[in-house]
Amino acid sequence: MKSRIPAKLALAAGLLLAATSSLAAPTPLPVESFAKIPAIQSVTMSSDGKRLVAIVSAPGSNYSDTALANWDLDNLAAGPSSITPSGDRMKFIAASALKAGKTLVLGRQEFTGQLAGCGEGNSTGATKTFLTKAYLTDSSQGKFNEAFADNTRKLGVSEQTQRCLELAGTASLVHSLPLEPDKVIISQVNQSTLSANYYLYNLQTGQTELLFRGGTRSSPGLFHPRNGELLTRTQIEPAGSTEYEQQILIKNKSSGQFEKHDLLTTKLSDRYSMEIAGIDDATGKLYVLTDKFSDQTQAWQYDPAKKEFDKEPLAAHPEFPISALILGTRPSNFNQVLGFYVDGPHREAVYVDPQMKALSDSLKQAYPGQYVAITGYNDDLSRVLFTTSSASQPASYYVLMDKKSVTPLGSERPWVDSNQIGEQRWVSYTARDGRKIPAILDLPAGWKEGDGALPALVHPHGGPWARDYTGWDASGWVPFFTSRGYAVIRPQYRGTTGFGRAHWIAGDKQWGLTMQDDNDDAAAWLASQGIAAKDRIAIFGYSYGGFAAAAATVRSPSPFQCAIAGAPVTDLARIGASWSENRLQRILQGQTVKGMDPMQNTDKVNIPVLLYVGDRDVRTPAFHARSFYNAVQAKVPAKFELIPDMPHSMPWYPRHYEATLPLMESFLRSDCGPGGL
Repeated sequence: MKSRIPAKLALAAGLLLAATSSLAAPTPLPVESFAKIPAIQSVTMSSDGKRLVAIVSAPGSNYSDTALANWDLDNLAAGPSSITPSGDRMKFIAASALKAGKTLVLGRQEFTGQLAGCGEGNSTGATKTFLTKAYLTDSSQGKFNEAFADNTRKLGVSEQTQRCLELAGTASLVHSLPLEPDKVIISQVNQSTLSANYYLYNLQTGQTELLFRGGTRSSPGLFHPRNGELLTRTQIEPAGSTEYEQQILIKNKSSGQFEKHDLLTTKLSDRYSMEIAGIDDATGKLYVLTDKFSDQTQAWQYDPAKKEFDKEPLAAHPEFPISALILGTRPSNFNQVLGFYVDGPHREAVYVDPQMKALSDSLKQAYPGQYVAITGYNDDLSRVLFTTSSASQPASYYVLMDKKSVTPLGSERPWVDSNQIGEQRWVSYTARDGRKIPAILDLPAGWKEGDGALPALVHPHGGPWARDYTGWDASGWVPFFTSRGYAVIRPQYRGTTGFGRAHWIAGDKQWGLTMQDDNDDAAAWLASQGIAAKDRIAIFGYSYGGFAAAAATVRSPSPFQCAIAGAPVTDLARIGASWSENRLQRILQGQTVKGMDPMQNTDKVNIPVLLYVGDRDVRTPAFHARSFYNAVQAKVPAKFELIPDMPHSMPWYPRHYEATLPLMESFLRSDCGPGGL
């Protein structure tokens, strides 16, 4: 439909353009900069340091399709030894170099048909979706077999169930067991019970050995990284009429039986994090990541024989969580604690091992101002794979050879001019109730305080149990808009994970309420800092962020001139009982999805809104966006776009970017108070 712009909004847009015409306009990055398939991505090195594999842009495709590439590191200068383009339907999206000369590659393709409850989508009727499968190949890439699959027909399994499992895939890699020459740990769906069993799998012969038989309430925990022995398992048990507890059971060395440990058992309603992350070979103590003793997740050691934690944490940070331990995977440092990850503004590796620390420090010195990550190495560090990136530069991949020479493999997006991308800041502001809200602020190139207020976007992330990191925005949305003169702020609103348990739980049952206040208060902060004028701010979000954008349209008074809701949830009543396929996720998160329901408040809509969603999105189906549009389009200027063949999650095809980015840019220019520069 043709949007109707009220006179006051049209006037605001005109005033905005007049007020900003004297500012030097940045050069917009073209849509193609984000629409193109990355030149190289998903780069991994085999543990022996002999091979590299990656997903690359298919030769001759003009960055419109993917291919699988394989390098022989003994002859790296010669380039890839083999490049295999994706098929007409199945497209390569990720790859990993395994041992025994094998490569694991993920492929994805469109599928329309009856799923009958198999995977995300409708339980009745046809669903438009995507199917993802894993394949195994070798360095020649001449043949691709479905990875770890057991396609033998089982007695008592219906043809429909069999077909469903064939379509959706039945197996996945669980652990690479670095010291085993041929074996890995896999999970495989039992076609009779539809629960996952776990096996040792021989990459050379395809033979399996059962490690754990799954069930509806029990799942495996820690497999010993040396031999695959199952050391812990997790069990969900009722603890009252509406309560459940998560029990961690540890294998008793003497009896061979799994025993419940009370100190590791938590009520689901308490929402403590309790993850068994490894085992100390020397003492038998377990490494545990938990926030039971602090608002932030810390790394602790737990003695299963004495049934007690150490007196002090192994690793802790006063402001941010310890998200993982870095354990050695090569013979010389196997299973030793080399360091840990701190999830601050950016995920940062902190090495305590002298050799790895020296390597990391030297790479950071060589690439100042960049985030440097070591992603692979062989036993003597004669071959090291690492990446660099920043807020203005997409990831680039390099190999350090013999500790002295660096061979660049390439940048994901070498065509991006970093000079067109502005400054990124880690900031915080105080919400109306006093809570401190962290945020990422991105500014246009060349803008500085005193230059005048900018058009701005408040950009809440999806999830909501997720978070944003500083650095390059993989979606491309942030640099797309900053290169067009917008300031973009990404609030880490309450309910966001990674900023402490209290901040996370504060979002419970607050959808559209205090969670939404945090987004409104981000707009107020932008105005108070002179970054944006009050009448030049919009809100844009995707997934849960799309919910936040839809919710913003029915709240009053609104700090926003318009809203863009990508793949939104708009009807809370229709998702509460079906939040996830995962039973634990339904129990844990489903009960928190409450608050202000936009669909029940469409009579209060007061600002223009653009809603878009992919027609293959089964995470937030199109009925959410379409129903909301139908309810508000007679009351405010509104647009709805259904994007052909677009799924909910990345990676998206070039044509999806080509459809959505201009759509948003045009809406902001023509149908909303904030206008482009």
